[in-house]
Amino acid sequence: MILTVTPNPSLDRTYEVPALDRGDVLRATAERVDPGGKGVNVSRAVAAAGRRTVAVLPLGGAPGALVAALLAEQGIEVAPVALSGTTRSNIALAEPDGTLTKINAPGPELTAAESEALLTTIRAQISASTRQADAAGWIACCGSLPRGLAPDWYAELVARAHRAGARIALDTSGPSLLAALRERPDVVKPNAEELAQAVGRPLATVGDAVKAAEELRAYGARSVLASLGADGQLLVSDAGTYFGSAAVAAVRSNVGAGDASLAGFLVAGGEGPEALAAAVAHGAAAVRLPGSVMPSPGDLDHSAVRVTADVPLDRSLTEPAR
Repeated sequence: MILTVTPNPSLDRTYEVPALDRGDVLRATAERVDPGGKGVNVSRAVAAAGRRTVAVLPLGGAPGALVAALLAEQGIEVAPVALSGTTRSNIALAEPDGTLTKINAPGPELTAAESEALLTTIRAQISASTRQADAAGWIACCGSLPRGLAPDWYAELVARAHRAGARIALDTSGPSLLAALRERPDVVKPNAEELAQAVGRPLATVGDAVKAAEELRAYGARSVLASLGADGQLLVSDAGTYFGSAAVAAVRSNVGAGDASLAGFLVAGGEGPEALAAAVAHGAAAVRLPGSVMPSPGDLDHSAVRVTADVPLDRSLTEPAR
């Protein structure tokens, strides 16, 4: 079982439009409403893979109730923490060429009591899982922190999870990522931009990304799974450094692709080149699907994935991280 934590979940509305013309009335050709948030997406991808997952998340108001209902429809167990505020709603506009314009709301501000209730609920879920056959071996903590949670909130969560014997996969950025590194999360999953931000310099090549990942390991991360967009993914750990990629003919939506990658990585064991290959396959499948739809096993093309220890250090990144 994989437990996910999403401190700032959302209700996501995605509209596919022929073109994004500023100031015009846009007529959507398709629309979707999905439960959103990085950890929520990880749970959705884990469930699509046929594995049990429990999503811990603070929920409030009508949008929060709809998020819980949509997750339940997908077979995902929800461990909610009631909020006095309202769960945020986000909007994404997807164009035919793959360009995505997102409007993300800030979300509610959590009180000190709600913050502690969130940690307490996570601890209770870990404890409950240890009494079952499919204990929570991995906890995926994902996304930005809402207002009201201090930057070291994830650090406290990592420490508590390790004391309970669980492994932590952390997907966040900025001060909350840097603060959590001191507690040695088992894997962190930045994208190229977040990796550049963490080390304070631009990344122009795959080799630059490898050096940045090694620095995060020096700061405390036990392994780094880095998404490099269209260029592929990196895994840097004690077992070595590996590079994985898969060609994608056409990108429909990249919403949640990194979350799908993390889910694939964890479902495949969370370490080594085989898990990296699963991460790449899930990410490549996700970008071919509409909105934030998570891939199922039938969407995966493992034959298109290439993983190597011969990392192309001099290869320029298609989109350098500034």
